[in-house]
Amino acid sequence: MKRKLIGMALALVLAMGTLAGCGSKTETAEGNAGTAKGDTALTLWSIATESDSFNRAYTQAIADFEAANPGVKVVHETFENESYKTKIKSAVAANELPDLFYTWGGGFSKAFVESGKVLAIDGYFTDEYKAELPQAALSYATYDGKLYGSTYTTPVSALFYNRKMFEENGIPVPTTWDEWMAANRAFLDKGITPIGVSVKDTWVLAMTHDALTLKSAGPEKVAAALTEGSQSYDDPDFLASAGKIKELVDMGAFISGATGLSNDEASALFYNGTVPMYLSGSWMGGSIVTDAPNPEDFDVIPVPVLSGNAQSTDFMGGAVDTLMVAAGTKNPDLAGKAVFELTRGISKYAYLDGAGIAAWEKNYDESGINPITKKLADYAAEATSFTMWFDTLMDADDAGEYLALLQGLYVGNISPEEFVKAMAAQLDK
Repeated sequence: MKRKLIGMALALVLAMGTLAGCGSKTETAEGNAGTAKGDTALTLWSIATESDSFNRAYTQAIADFEAANPGVKVVHETFENESYKTKIKSAVAANELPDLFYTWGGGFSKAFVESGKVLAIDGYFTDEYKAELPQAALSYATYDGKLYGSTYTTPVSALFYNRKMFEENGIPVPTTWDEWMAANRAFLDKGITPIGVSVKDTWVLAMTHDALTLKSAGPEKVAAALTEGSQSYDDPDFLASAGKIKELVDMGAFISGATGLSNDEASALFYNGTVPMYLSGSWMGGSIVTDAPNPEDFDVIPVPVLSGNAQSTDFMGGAVDTLMVAAGTKNPDLAGKAVFELTRGISKYAYLDGAGIAAWEKNYDESGINPITKKLADYAAEATSFTMWFDTLMDADDAGEYLALLQGLYVGNISPEEFVKAMAAQLDK
């Protein structure tokens, strides 16, 4: 892949989104919005909205940090996932970042770091934190040998399903692609749409496509095509996964009206038993517990393998969820401490809630973890590879084009062949 002119792209592309990013806040954590006279305030942006499974973990971690640091208040402002991507890029371009902010590591944040707007935090990663958070977990927050963020979870993509619906309809739980397609047809024959998805929130559709592509092309080939430039995307294994998406669309496997449904709306149809399957990240384990009327009806399996290039233990995911510190913060020492204290707390509480797989050491009682989250944690522990989701792994301009092409593929504006050729052309720019 030819080297991107990241600085220019950031100035031109991101600046265009400045106005679009304004007004996208959906919630400010109660209890943290106001600060008493004389308090030191740190502002934190995240996507842990009130409906997000990580919201409670953030709230508890913030409360712990404030209790341990009298006179410090963390003002937590939250934003919906898709609008936040525009918001954070605009804030970087305008030099208006808060003290602490959520972002996705890897390619998504590379331009932020290269713009000089993010604080290197190696000096705050003390021996205490190093003993509890493996250096390997911070690989997606490390750029040119320097650390720019801390993480709290190791999410993976998986296929969640309603065990009760499978049992009541006499349909075997699939372990291979052929078995999955047979299950889809069996549900359709019974008048049940089998798979929930959001196309309005394109990242949800992308998670399905990414997982199928990983299980078709394999982790080495995906990395070579998306980041190294040594593998063309116009390849039979990438075409196969695009073809599978079209096959699922054409057979009516996805819920009707997905192009107008948000992830919250689409996943609600899974929780209430309208659809029996949903491909998502491990955070759905926590959402099932809080949002499904009968959490015991649900279970999870790895995404089926499509070819010999991949194994069932290859997963989309990894420790990409990251908190970073703005280079312009007025309180760098406090923010540098907070980024590790908060991510350690979020890691603990999210795992106990079943919302995420802990990236930090689990030095607390975990006997009450829900079975789905425990199974997902075992998947992560036994994984042979982790591959970041495409829109995070790729540079920002490639990711935007990828999501647009994927929507076009879903609605039938382009064919699978046109999709892989367009992807190859974009990645070669």
